Amino acid sequence: MWPSKPCQSRCSFFGSARDLREDAPGKAGKCSKSSGPSSRDVKEFLKLLRAGVGRSLERKLYELIYLRVSLINCCSYCTQHHLASSKRAGLVAEDWAALKAGDYSRYSEKEGASLAYVEKLTRAPREITDSDFDVLKKYFSDPEIVDIHMPAALANLTNRLTDPLGLGEEFPGRRI
Repeated sequence: MWPSKPCQSRCSFFGSARDLREDAPGKAGKCSKSSGPSSRDVKEFLKLLRAGVGRSLERKLYELIYLRVSLINCCSYCTQHHLASSKRAGLVAEDWAALKAGDYSRYSEKEGASLAYVEKLTRAPREITDSDFDVLKKYFSDPEIVDIHMPAALANLTNRLTDPLGLGEEFPGRRI
């Protein structure tokens, strides 16, 4: 059975739904991240982005940013992946709950400033002003500020690819 019309139109940007659909019975309407040449192209593009994303940032800050953006965008796929990787960076359930609530009080001033910035960048990018940069410049160099943009941009990109294309979680979801 072929994917439903909405999935076909959503997938058409990356190739035909025929290329992206799962062949497993009972999975009609789902797009597969591993099938078809178009999926491979998307994977290669994401690999290229990841190669230089946020190089100057501490791993914890990178994970905080990626996870916060994914929570803002309600992307279950990216949230599940970054819950797992954030554990390796030292984040715990209380951190996840605070991120979900948008409460940055448990983090350092530096982390809180970057989280507030990426939230604004995600929700209202056209409203970013010089004063937003002034806050960041208290804690970060200009190249580091660019690096703050990179995981936020990557998260926003992947959030808009995974859930809309029906790429479900690869492991059981965890509630925050």
